[in-house]
Order: sequence, then C-alpha cells, then structure tokens
Amino acid sequence: MSRKAPVTAQQVARLAGVSPTTVSFVLNDVRDQGIRPATRQRVLEAAARLGYQPNANARSLASGSTATVALVVPRLDHLYDDHFLAQLLASVNAECHRFGLKLLLESAEHDSATATGFVSLARTRRIDGLIVVNPRQDQLVPLAAVAAAGIPLVLLGQAAAAEAQTGARCVGQDTRIGARLAVSHLIGLGHMAIAYIGFAGRAYVADAEREQGWRDTLTAAGIAPRDDLLEFGALSAISGYQAMQRLLAAGGRPTALFAGNDTIAFGALRALQEAGWAVPQDCAVVGYDDIPLAAFAAPALTTVRTDALAHGRIAMQALAGLLGLSAAPSVTVTATATPSALNADANPVPALVAATLPAPELIVRASCGVRRPAAG
Repeated sequence: MSRKAPVTAQQVARLAGVSPTTVSFVLNDVRDQGIRPATRQRVLEAAARLGYQPNANARSLASGSTATVALVVPRLDHLYDDHFLAQLLASVNAECHRFGLKLLLESAEHDSATATGFVSLARTRRIDGLIVVNPRQDQLVPLAAVAAAGIPLVLLGQAAAAEAQTGARCVGQDTRIGARLAVSHLIGLGHMAIAYIGFAGRAYVADAEREQGWRDTLTAAGIAPRDDLLEFGALSAISGYQAMQRLLAAGGRPTALFAGNDTIAFGALRALQEAGWAVPQDCAVVGYDDIPLAAFAAPALTTVRTDALAHGRIAMQALAGLLGLSAAPSVTVTATATPSALNADANPVPALVAATLPAPELIVRASCGVRRPAAG
C-alpha cells in the first residue's frame, strides 16, 4: 500500500488563490509584508483543510531558527551516576515538547569549556539557545562571553546573584541555605564532629557553596570545622563509599555526616555499615537533593529536598522566554519567601517564567536518629 504524498505549499497556494511566497510568509508568521488579514486567514484555512505540515528544515531556513536547544552537562558520564541530573534531563525534555523544541545533549568537557567552544557549539550545531548545568568556577568568565555574544543562555545551578557577573539568566539557589538546614539539624541533635563529603569538588560552584554552608554553620555554633572531617567524592556512590573509607581511616571519628548529594550518601552508608558502624547510632547521615531512592535507603535517608523537576522546568521556561516563545500553561510552581531564582530586573521574560524555585526543605527520616546525650 503506497503512502499518500505530503501536501505541498504550492497546493495550499492554489486553493487559497495566492502565490507560494505568500503561503510561506503566512505559515512562517513573517509580518510586515503587506499581507491583508483576510488573505492571511484564507491561507490558514486552506492549509488546515488540506492537512498541510510544513517542512521543518524549510521552516528553520525561513525563520533563522532550528527549534533546537542544548542541555550542556559537566560530563556525559555523570548521567550514569547523578540521579538528580537524570530527573533534570527528563524535566527539560518535557518542557521542550511543550514549546515545540528539540533537545540536544552536550557536555562541557574539553574545548566546549571555553568561550570559543561554547559559541562554536551554538553556531556550528545551529542551536538556538543553551542551558548549562552546574558550571565550574572557571567557566563563568567564558560563559559571560557567550552571553555577550547574544546567544540565549541559562545557567542552571547558579543563584540569581550570578546574573550580574555573567550576563546570563540564572536559575538556582544559593545552596548554602540547604547546607545550613542539614548541619543545623545535626547540631540540634547534639552532634559536634560533623563531617562533609562534597559531591564533586570545589571547582563546581554548587559544591563550593555546600562546603561553605557546612563551615559557616559550624562556626556560627562555636564548632571549628575540621579538615580531617572533609572529603570529596565524584558524584557516584562508589566515590562516596571511598571518601567515607578515607574519613574512617583518618581516625577523625565523625558522629554525623552531611553528604553533598544523596548518591554520595548511599556510598557512605555502605562504607559505614561495612566498618561495623551503626547508622544512626554511631554516625547520623544527611544527604542532599531527595532523589526518589532516598526514601528506600537502609535506613531511609534524611535529606534536603531541592526538586530537580522544578529546576528543569523553570530553566527551560527561562530559555523559552529569552527565545520569545510561549506554550500551554505549565504546572504552577509554588512561590516562596526565598529570593526569586529568576531576577526580574535583568533580561525580563514573559510572565510564564515568573516563578520561584521551591525553598530547600529538610526531609527528616531514620538516618539522622535522635538527640545525642551531652558528653560528660
């Protein structure tokens, strides 16, 4: 059985009684060509009657847009280990569908980590805009150059304060706030020897913030942060396991652990249990992100909920705003007292993205235990 040939613009033009050029202008929404409203309506009705589907390549050439955006992650292999990133990818992809966009997944490794590399990525791949996830400290200056080049750019994992530094739209929170929630909770339970295992290292803005939140909260409580209770993993559970083993081997005897993300916490739980430490009796554990598996850890993991799906949704809406796009209404994001992740004073975008990220929330489960008795 032969397939029906696709309807052409020439057929639409014949039915509407206009030229193919007029059809192209109308269907690509090109304005200021002197086309009367009645003619425009006649073309639209003819296209609908014939079931005309515009060719995507032809449409992109006419409009200068490819309807393609890129999600740039630090490294592609992070997708194997970082469950927050997987949720984020799913959320951004869902929003792309709402806006009629295609999503390209790229990494910020090697050449693309420079200003020239980022600009080349956008222009050689004919990408209309970029979302860069959790950039490194040394990438902020190159990314500022990308924004200055006029490429629509959203930095995900950067608080709004970074907009003045980079000139890019920033979606994120100061994660020192979440770290403060976790460490304050542990201090309130009577812990003083509180370790921190970072999820990737100080090169990453978000990890540097969480470490600083750990330090600041301890210091404010009159507890000196201890370098022998500080380690860094590399996103994966195995790296959290190895970092916890190093902490135990160093002999610092932590009574509690704040992990930079939940995956690191999973590995640390395994290392503690293999060493014969009971959780939370010997060492309480708090993670970060509240990925779906956190509630099913053994014991169930206390963690800071940050809502990966909201991060992805708002980042994509911000980029769509920079691209001048609109879509059907999205799920409403509850406003909070936390400073807006989208700075309304810089690069204003349509009301569609005028939402804040949910404030970080401490989810208390079994892994942090109860108040420890005072020493003495």
